[in-house]
Amino acid sequence: MTTPSSLLQPDAFLSPLAIDEAVVRALDEDLGRAGDVTSIATIPEATAARAVMVARRPGRIAGLPLAVATLQKLGPDIRIEAHARDGGSVVAGQHLLTISGSARGVLAAERTALNFVGRLSGVATLTADYVKRTAGTRTRICCTRKTTPGLRALEKYAVRCGGGFNHRFGLDDAILIKDNHIAVAGGVRAVLERARSHAGHLVRIEIEVDTLDQLREVLDTGLADVVMLDNMEVATLKQAVSIAKGRVVLEASGGVTLDSIADIAATGVDYISSGALTHSAPNFDVALDIETKR
Repeated sequence: MTTPSSLLQPDAFLSPLAIDEAVVRALDEDLGRAGDVTSIATIPEATAARAVMVARRPGRIAGLPLAVATLQKLGPDIRIEAHARDGGSVVAGQHLLTISGSARGVLAAERTALNFVGRLSGVATLTADYVKRTAGTRTRICCTRKTTPGLRALEKYAVRCGGGFNHRFGLDDAILIKDNHIAVAGGVRAVLERARSHAGHLVRIEIEVDTLDQLREVLDTGLADVVMLDNMEVATLKQAVSIAKGRVVLEASGGVTLDSIADIAATGVDYISSGALTHSAPNFDVALDIETKR
């Protein structure tokens, strides 16, 4: 029997606890207090079924471990054979999973399982498209905190399945100084000095700048590890790379699109972050075709 952990992309870890928490929360949302009353009313308890999860379009897959965990949560005896793995590319019509077992269990789990695969494969597929357009450059594509509430760990996992990288997971795992922090703290040097005096030796400090003059000011302090170049034109990004001369890691952000990302990557920045990877990813079309055993 397929297990969720066997379907994970090897270099894109997703905690089993995160999988279980997400599945329990989603099933509770769907099953409510009375369960799948339609299946209970219309299908005898002993009825078995065979189903196939199918990709309806080409793309990059993510979320299969959650689909498997969902099915097994409602039907512990359900048997699942995997034909794809998270992080893999698929063609339209390709089978992802073959599922055999309790018809009631399969039907009750169907929508939740498809929702996980559809949402996360959409993120992975869009990320893979962004990554493809930066081929041949040094730039890495990363996501942001613009994620669906409650699904951040899953969506950031899907970004990695698409070949991207993760920015910080939350406010607690890195110092990222934005324009409002600078304004409240009294300027670039003041905010960096406060951040550096507070940060532990393993905590990196990133600061956002809007102009090349701000970039020069940051470089003069020598206190930042990473500089986010916010909403800069391609020509300005090229100047920023020239000014920095490798003294800090440079991240371009703001208004990044599929049409612009290749030009941005060609400037020589180290990272490009895009909230679109998660907040604007279209759902991946996936279906469950079921055949009742008699």
